[in-house]
Amino acid sequence: MHLITSEIELANIIRNGGVIAYPTEAVWGLGCDPFNESAVRRILAIKSRPESKGLILITGEKEHLTPWLNILDSKSGERLVSMNTIPTSWVVPDTTITPSWVKGEHQSVAIRLSQHEPVKRLCAAFQGVVVSTSANPAGLEPATSAEEVNAYFGEKIDAIYDAPLGTASQPSQVRDILTDTLFRA
Repeated sequence: MHLITSEIELANIIRNGGVIAYPTEAVWGLGCDPFNESAVRRILAIKSRPESKGLILITGEKEHLTPWLNILDSKSGERLVSMNTIPTSWVVPDTTITPSWVKGEHQSVAIRLSQHEPVKRLCAAFQGVVVSTSANPAGLEPATSAEEVNAYFGEKIDAIYDAPLGTASQPSQVRDILTDTLFRA
């Protein structure tokens, strides 16, 4: 198990096309640079996740959301950067910003502004959004510890971020940014 505490080192792994595991608000996630097609496809392969489903993007900094904020009306933009008591991933219409290998079969992308400190530090070091998908092979429960991540993926990932898991009781809810419709509670 390759545990790393340095966000700068983790950001460099991501920049160089690597895949890492990191703690989110409730479960462990797998992450990479969403604009690096081979890294995203590697995550899809190790999870046995169909590309068509799409992936979530995450950051801890509002500035990283500028491309999507620029295409949203002000009310939707406020939703995207709102600080919710429940972690919320917003489904944002997107036909030109996010690559198809992240969006899957959708003309939208789910994006979360996280308040979880390790996520905020990681994305600040990377200076952008990263992929956020639960750290589990398809059909299995998401990992809730670094040990579970290692048991699932071992050498198939490049590093595990040695930081604490958040205290949320379940993965983020998913809502439509335009209508506030709940897709996943």
